[in-house]
Amino acid sequence: MNKPLRPLFFAGTGSDVGKSILAAAFCRIFRQDGYAPAPFKAQNMALNSFATPEGFEIGRAQAVQAEAAGIPCHTDMNPVLLKPSSDQTSQVIVNGRPIGNRTAWEYFRNEGKAELREAAHAAYDRLAVRYNPIVLEGAGSISELNLRETDFVNLSMAAYADAAVLLVADIDRGGVFASVYGSIMLQSEADRKRIKGILINKFRGDLRLFAEGRRMLEACCGLPVVGVIPYFRDIHIEEEDSVSLAAKRAEAEAGKINIAVVLLRHLSNFTDFNVLERDPRVHLYYTNNVEELRKANIILLPGSKSTLDDLAELRRNGAAQAIVRAHREGATVVGICGGYQMLGREIVDPEGIEGDIRRLPGLGLLPVRTEMTHEKVTRQTTFRLTGDATPCHGYEIHMGRTERLDGARPLARTDEGVEEGCLVERAMGTYLHGILDNSAFIERLLAPFTDRLTTEPFDYAAFKEEQYDRLADHVRRHVDLPTIYQFLQR
Repeated sequence: MNKPLRPLFFAGTGSDVGKSILAAAFCRIFRQDGYAPAPFKAQNMALNSFATPEGFEIGRAQAVQAEAAGIPCHTDMNPVLLKPSSDQTSQVIVNGRPIGNRTAWEYFRNEGKAELREAAHAAYDRLAVRYNPIVLEGAGSISELNLRETDFVNLSMAAYADAAVLLVADIDRGGVFASVYGSIMLQSEADRKRIKGILINKFRGDLRLFAEGRRMLEACCGLPVVGVIPYFRDIHIEEEDSVSLAAKRAEAEAGKINIAVVLLRHLSNFTDFNVLERDPRVHLYYTNNVEELRKANIILLPGSKSTLDDLAELRRNGAAQAIVRAHREGATVVGICGGYQMLGREIVDPEGIEGDIRRLPGLGLLPVRTEMTHEKVTRQTTFRLTGDATPCHGYEIHMGRTERLDGARPLARTDEGVEEGCLVERAMGTYLHGILDNSAFIERLLAPFTDRLTTEPFDYAAFKEEQYDRLADHVRRHVDLPTIYQFLQR
């Protein structure tokens, strides 16, 4: 059995510097090296969430990191989750359950932070008893001086865990010397001592060209640069944020099955579509352009954090009418979660749970009706598609209750005997996130369009395992792993 290690903490000079991906890489590296790692992020802010086996909600990034570590995800890995519902308001989820909505002003004041900090520390303690080492991730920049007193996710969490801290900087965005030096110098003396090394991420070009820069950075900061990690495009790990979706907008391609994901303003759980992005039979693109929607063989209407607002916007910009027209002309239309609700006859919100819109007609492609409710459903589900005995897996995270009308057929039945979703010719709706990760559903979805294709079905589970191993290999090659292990000796 390997000797216990200190926790490893990835801090950032800013947001989107690569902390989540590096945490996933080290979860896989430690697993490969015979340890039993687990990820931890005290507080995450993301629309992309996941349901644990126990039926609670955490950030998707920690679920990915747990998968890289080869363990089931748990709320202790992300005890506080913020899901933005507007520019200034977020739903606050503690230990997997929502406790209400708060504005940024309310959340970042001192009131209530003691309870959140206590919840985070308790979750970490439970996790640390079961796993070693814990791979912690900070949030955003560690240099937000105005938030230091209320912080429980960055260096105050590293202090609580007695973790060795690696400072991650994104060289691709420029200003790497100033961001690294400033991030270190702005810390208290005690916190500076916790930072053991520097990781330069997303380097483009010949690594030899940064050799002098590496020495200069070490000299001015008094810390070793323990890795310069090249930018990569050929390793595919699920992303936490939807910032890159705009880059995936493209027109339909000849010779493939063209699938359009409707680009919503409040789109959530976009990782539902990752498997289709990797399937060689498919060209997947994100769009709300009317002409691009009409060219699709399949249109996917995704989940939304503000379903009624997004439905109103689809009607305003003409996308709703384009989806209905495409369906009439032969396209298959599938709605997931909020998208399922939009495909029905109407959505009502009598208590104003989502906002000021109390009722809107849906697209009318499915004979269902949805009423928004305060209760949030969060669970993992095993199910079988109507007419298929193959066991499938997914998870639900939604507010609202949808009823089928006029004796409509369900799309699936859970192992508990509950009918789920709705199925009408070339139109389907479901609350099941992850349904597209199941080959039984993928093959049913693509079947009407595969007569000219010879490519074999895509094994997404095997693909993900290969990507975690490739990520670990890539990071191993470009970090000083023996020195990092020395930082972790107790």
